[in-house]
Amino acid sequence: MQFKMNSKIIILLLVNILVCLAEIPIVINTWKFQHSAQKAWSVLNEGGDSALDALTAGCEVCQNEQCDFTVGFGGSPDENGETTLDAMIFDGDTMDMGAVGGIRSIKNVIKVARHVLERTEHSLLVGSLATQFAKSFGLPKEPLATNYSLNLWREWRLNNCQPNFWKKHPFLE
Repeated sequence: MQFKMNSKIIILLLVNILVCLAEIPIVINTWKFQHSAQKAWSVLNEGGDSALDALTAGCEVCQNEQCDFTVGFGGSPDENGETTLDAMIFDGDTMDMGAVGGIRSIKNVIKVARHVLERTEHSLLVGSLATQFAKSFGLPKEPLATNYSLNLWREWRLNNCQPNFWKKHPFLE
């Protein structure tokens, strides 16, 4: 067991050294969203744009492809069958962040989060204010529900709203 742990640490250290010495862009992704990582890498490799540009482009790919149906439109609906979206972007150089939560009718939420980061003093905008903010930058209102997300919601309702993540709510007692 100790050998396995030591070998993992050594591998991580070697990867870290290679990253530090690399003269080509490197993109690391924690999920198997290959197209997203490829897009981020190509942005860095072709234009030398910023890491934020690469991150935004990679996230946009995932939003459009609906990666795992957990990213972007058509994902997990709430108890009313509505899909709302969240996004956060973090600048590792400045330690600044921009985020949106519970945004409705806007598909490109990473772009909205980036606008929060770069164009406001805020860290987070939520709900209808986030939607209004997005519209002020010309982002179109679009439906976020899909047949897939509506079917998920219908199946949940037919299953007596299970799984249910509420605790001690009068509706459940």
